[in-house]
Amino acid sequence: MANTRQPYRSHRRRKKSQAGRLGLAGAVTGALGIAAVAGVIVYVRPGTGERGASAPPSLAGQGDGGAGPSVPAPKAGPPLGFTTPEGYGYNLAAVMAGTSRQPLGATQAPPSGTTYAYADYVLTNSQRRPVLLDFPADLFMPKSQVPSSAQERCMPQAGIPDDMCTLPNHSKITARVAGAKAPVEDGGDTMMPAGASYVVRIASDLPVEDGLSADDLRLYVWNARYTSDRKGIELAFP
Repeated sequence: MANTRQPYRSHRRRKKSQAGRLGLAGAVTGALGIAAVAGVIVYVRPGTGERGASAPPSLAGQGDGGAGPSVPAPKAGPPLGFTTPEGYGYNLAAVMAGTSRQPLGATQAPPSGTTYAYADYVLTNSQRRPVLLDFPADLFMPKSQVPSSAQERCMPQAGIPDDMCTLPNHSKITARVAGAKAPVEDGGDTMMPAGASYVVRIASDLPVEDGLSADDLRLYVWNARYTSDRKGIELAFP
């Protein structure tokens, strides 16, 4: 990965069962090189520099549940809390963003002159009960840095600068924070145990221009399940 500043697949999708709006929890701090963490749980979402590593989906409840190793809490920006209409509570805190030709490990390398955009953030269940595993954050980049072949796939959203858009992408849990328990299966849903925190990486499925700066990337929560006014809420990097 080039530039620096400090991953289940997400994007314009309908949530699998009940989900919701984030509750504020303590800020995640500490120092850790997230780029070296190997990921496991993946979720697909339609739709090398760093700012501030692809495996098939795994069933939860086996070993580390496919949720990667346990790591210290990474340095992160201020956490934001959200709660869904069903009452599920989450905290999100941005860690870093950047570009890489293989941000999720064994993914197909992009065409020459292009790369993939990605960002890492900490996802926390802020409640004392299990909540649905979901990935509220979406990755945005300047539309000017998206190749012409993908321009039509780069979608703007209300409340987010007009020159920014989001490409189809997917998210993956790359690590469990501070010994957090792995996700568990419950009636066909994947749930986060009470208080669990995970490092999540979101990466674009379509390439961006190789010259894209990590400083140009942004993380927003914009889905109506999390923002009552349907306007994007930015997660600030540290």
